[in-house]
Amino acid sequence: MAIKKIRMSALILLSALLLSACNPQFNWREIHSNDAPFSVLMPGKADSFSQDIQLAGVPVKMTMTATDVGGLNFAVGSVKLTDAGKTTEVLAAMQNGMIKNIQGSITKPVTATNTVMEVHGKAGSSDVVMAARFLNHGNWVYQIIILGPENKMTPDTVETFMSSFVAN
Repeated sequence: MAIKKIRMSALILLSALLLSACNPQFNWREIHSNDAPFSVLMPGKADSFSQDIQLAGVPVKMTMTATDVGGLNFAVGSVKLTDAGKTTEVLAAMQNGMIKNIQGSITKPVTATNTVMEVHGKAGSSDVVMAARFLNHGNWVYQIIILGPENKMTPDTVETFMSSFVAN
């Protein structure tokens, strides 16, 4: 009888630990863009919108696919270039624009072993952190970002989102 109680207690404890590890605010789902060839896991229902802009002097249509969950903004921006020779300049303009938008400074740059940039800045009067990747695939350029308060952005959340992005 004592062994049965120990097993039952261990099972209850294990169940409680597993449930506490789950974050119910993040309902991860695979998103496939209708406007660009990519897929990504987002923690909530995503919306998309497009806008004509200029990046590095190149007129482009940028599509943002984004959701806001738990005080964090998750977004993928995509642009199709007609001239793949402009990729480097357009990616730099995307990156600089995002950093400027939050009056930010890079606190963790991209390196050979780290593909996600970290930037600290401001959104309005609030301190924020942005985790970001900027990359290209063929004629497509992408920005993959999470933006929000540092205390809400966990390494697991950043890893789940960033590593799930696939350019097709």
